[in-house]
Amino acid sequence: MTVATKAGRQAPLKVDPEIDKLISQGAHFLGLTKKDLVAEAVRAYLEQRREDLRAGMVEALQVLDGSLKSDVMLLTGLTAEEIDAVGGIDE
Repeated sequence: MTVATKAGRQAPLKVDPEIDKLISQGAHFLGLTKKDLVAEAVRAYLEQRREDLRAGMVEALQVLDGSLKSDVMLLTGLTAEEIDAVGGIDE
């Protein structure tokens, strides 16, 4: 699966020292750079969790209908009923 992305600046990835040590060791013994190991690991992990990703996207799309209430629901985790119970939202 290849996704076209706009080239942007590289951002450092901050991990705790224990994870950094695992990344360093894994990269060394696999003959990869740390950057390549992390990229490959993330791709493999997301491929394994593809169904979870899809379900999350579908859930988010069901909430978003272009209304201010749907934006608030997505950002806060509140239901429409909970928003209405505290006074609702003037669209």
